[in-house]
Amino acid sequence: MHKRFGYCLLTLAALGVVGCLRAEIQPVPLHWNADRFGNHRYTVQVDKPAAAVRAVLPWHRRDAHPDQVATIVVGPNGNVVDNVARVHIDQVSGELVFEAKEAGVYAIYYQPYITNGRSNYPTVTYLAPRDTADAAWLKSSGANDPKREAKLPQAKLLAYQAVDDFDAYTDMERTAAPQDVKALLAANPDTPWLLFPETREYPVRMFDQIPERWAQRGAGGGFADSALRGEYLSYQVGAWAARRAIQNVQVSFSNLKGPDGAIISASAFTCFNLGGTDYTGKTFVAHVNIPQGRVQPLWMGLDIPATTKPGIYRGSVTLSADGVPAQAIPLAITVGSGEAVAHGDDNPFKLTRLRWLNSTLAQDNNLVKPFTAITVQGSKLGILGRDITLARNGFPAQIDSHFDERMTGFGKTPLQLLAAPMQLLVKDAGGTHALSSSTVPNVQIDGPARVHWQIAGAAGPLQSIVDASLEADGTLTYSVVLTATKPIALNDIRLEIPLRNDAAQYELGLGRTGDHAPADFSWRWNVQNNQDGAWIGAVNGGLEFHLRDEHYRRPLNTNFYHDQPLVMPTSWDNQGQGGVTFKRNGARYLVTAFSGPRTMSAGQVLHYDIVMRVTPFKMIHPAEHFAERYFHAYGDLDTIKAQGANVVNIHHATPINPWINYPFLEPAKMRAYVEAAHQRGMEVKIYDTIRELSDRAPELPVLESLGQEIISTGPGGGFSWLQEHLDGDYIAAWHVPENRDAAVVDAGQSRWHNYYIEGLNWLARNIGIDGLYLDDVAYDRITMKRVRKVLQASRPHPLIDLHSANQFNPRDGYINSALLYMELFPYIDRLWFGEEFDYQHTSPSYWLTEISGIPYGLMGEMLQGGGNPWRGMLFGMTNRLPWTGGDPRELWKLWDNFGIEQADMIGWWVHDTPVQTRRDDVLATSYVRKGKTLIALASWATDETRVNLHIDWKMLGIKPGSAKLVAPAIDGFQSAATFKPGDTIPVEPGKGWLLILQ
Repeated sequence: MHKRFGYCLLTLAALGVVGCLRAEIQPVPLHWNADRFGNHRYTVQVDKPAAAVRAVLPWHRRDAHPDQVATIVVGPNGNVVDNVARVHIDQVSGELVFEAKEAGVYAIYYQPYITNGRSNYPTVTYLAPRDTADAAWLKSSGANDPKREAKLPQAKLLAYQAVDDFDAYTDMERTAAPQDVKALLAANPDTPWLLFPETREYPVRMFDQIPERWAQRGAGGGFADSALRGEYLSYQVGAWAARRAIQNVQVSFSNLKGPDGAIISASAFTCFNLGGTDYTGKTFVAHVNIPQGRVQPLWMGLDIPATTKPGIYRGSVTLSADGVPAQAIPLAITVGSGEAVAHGDDNPFKLTRLRWLNSTLAQDNNLVKPFTAITVQGSKLGILGRDITLARNGFPAQIDSHFDERMTGFGKTPLQLLAAPMQLLVKDAGGTHALSSSTVPNVQIDGPARVHWQIAGAAGPLQSIVDASLEADGTLTYSVVLTATKPIALNDIRLEIPLRNDAAQYELGLGRTGDHAPADFSWRWNVQNNQDGAWIGAVNGGLEFHLRDEHYRRPLNTNFYHDQPLVMPTSWDNQGQGGVTFKRNGARYLVTAFSGPRTMSAGQVLHYDIVMRVTPFKMIHPAEHFAERYFHAYGDLDTIKAQGANVVNIHHATPINPWINYPFLEPAKMRAYVEAAHQRGMEVKIYDTIRELSDRAPELPVLESLGQEIISTGPGGGFSWLQEHLDGDYIAAWHVPENRDAAVVDAGQSRWHNYYIEGLNWLARNIGIDGLYLDDVAYDRITMKRVRKVLQASRPHPLIDLHSANQFNPRDGYINSALLYMELFPYIDRLWFGEEFDYQHTSPSYWLTEISGIPYGLMGEMLQGGGNPWRGMLFGMTNRLPWTGGDPRELWKLWDNFGIEQADMIGWWVHDTPVQTRRDDVLATSYVRKGKTLIALASWATDETRVNLHIDWKMLGIKPGSAKLVAPAIDGFQSAATFKPGDTIPVEPGKGWLLILQ
């Protein structure tokens, strides 16, 4: 365990005498079962047996209704004492009388709970008081008679203890007694709010009551601390709205004046609560109001220059608010002669990393491999493997994909996606008006990876401004602002995307799983569903689109969608009148996004935002894919290597990465493991994402102080630590019972993304990690790009793989995992889709579009139940070691014996694939080498079938007369067999073959 600042060991020599020692909680002499007794207790000494003993516990509890929570007394023999009377229970203290049949140390547990629900999503309920005392004992004990009770022998209070140091209540969680609060207010008459400066070692943990520490110390005073040159010093000022609500809190700083006229500029200060730089790189201002009775910590940071002269620097921080006199807090910062390494970031508990919240690292328009600089030739924009030609309205007139169907190169003839230019249409009583402009788009270059353009025009009665951009990965972003010049009744505002029939082969999204594109389909907006777009296309060319407005906020995902669902776009949804239709008509496949009838007043503005992505994003690289063999667990490296794996994914809840999404607390262990892997020619990737955050993160109190910017609002609950130490407004997330790690859900768009990027940079530079294992992430492509950039900057061969559980279910809002994460696909290397995916009862087109990743430039692996190894080989997919349900080692051996890394992969979806079955329910993928070919066969037929292979011998470079077709024995996959090229081959339902033709 790591030391937590502010933990307090309370040793009580006698009743009412409390000494608070700044130390770790020491191991208790008697370990207890927290699931039975809770996390907190007082120990008391009983010198001799007695029929009734009195004990008073000065617990100063932060839970609001301690009288409604049970207490349990356990004797020296470890047995629960039944004869207990709760004389008086409130937040400040508890008074009990209990039977003491023997002398010794008794333990009094005061927040016992029971745990229900899934172990990883527990529901902790605190036990209500229960009367277990015998009626005769109650009468004889005197517990209900104040005069008799006062004369009872008194147990000697020994100490407060917690089940471990992390669960212990800190100084900042011991509530002030009412009389102390009253005295504090009396000492500060007529003051609307009281201010309490604190060092980073005492983070504010309670927001609806003040700690005993403040009441006894008093409000105001100065702040003093010390730091090294170059260190980032974090501290806080707690503001208590004691008498009325406080509006519009402001903070200002003076210069700090040091020895011999030296100065630390006021510009070196930051107040994180009042704004900063968001995850997109834009500065923002936050407004802080404090409701009456609430406590608001204001966290500050001082970036001390490395050139600062040692000595004491004095200045002030001034807090003000509307109608409240400004208060200046004197500052005295002692700067030592030593120089901090990396601002002090190597020790997370110093909170120097708070400055990471405002980082702009990798926030630029530079390229990410393998993407190429955008070319601009008039209205034609070129990116890797694709061209977008703009119409006068600023929308694509044509999209060309140069990728070939193998997805490993470019073809001679591009696949054109559009049958006609896209149009935004406005329909009123006068007819249908297309958005148009008198000028052509003037494309401006922002950098090699981004261009933008703006066009002013009109669509009938509406004025229009189109702001658009294209990025090197193929993302087109449109913000269309329509303004009514007069009151008008409209029949519809719609977007038409006329795709070519041959390009619109497959579709997923808008409530449909991946399959052949429907001939006729209609969809409507519904907040219960995480649906605002779709992908339509062929393997080597497609279009993803999403419909949004200016209020778009990324929803939560993976079990939490309904806690923060889609904000229905006012423009497109139009109170449920909007939707999308697909219609196949001749040579066209028309996608129409409509919004229905509405009226607009003069000057009214509507925002029709559209995000589109042109797929595929990049080529697949089968040789690299087959060379990287994954072991998805922490383990002995020599054992892992002996099994054939060379890439190790380190989950959380492991010795070197114990805490979920906070991989910074065992750096020495992690570094040693990574270095040992590198010595063996292996790579190590770690679990680290943004979806939830471990309660072990030292920054958690600071994040709480930021309201719902980073910690998502919610009902609270969950594991006991969260309920006992957080303020209640959160969503309880993943919990690991083995190491008592509990997490809360992060917001999908926040400054924690900036921290995350800096953290990855620190890990890549200082630990040497080779990449990331992402498990259902919550961030978008802006952050994903930055992830890729920082890893590429520090690591020679960064790898990022993404796992997702199947999110097409009511809990997750029926969103396709591939569509949910498609915006991240340009910047990752491999998919693992995943838990709850059905590999047995889904079609080849589902496998292709929902699981494999191939139409988007990725390859992947299987998980649920080990997948289906025969079907998987059609897509180059196996499962991972050491997960149950499948073992890829025998297939890995075959790959190596055949030399699959030197083969050309030609999938069943390629129109001129050299080996075909000419059936739709038994398919073949070929891995072609000079002189030999590995043929993967897999069946979707319901019964055993017999197939003949139709072989393009010239394409394979094999002479048919001398060819042999051999099925090598593969344990768990197939028995050995030999066929002639013209033989009929039996194929079992749901299975297949791996055949070597040579």
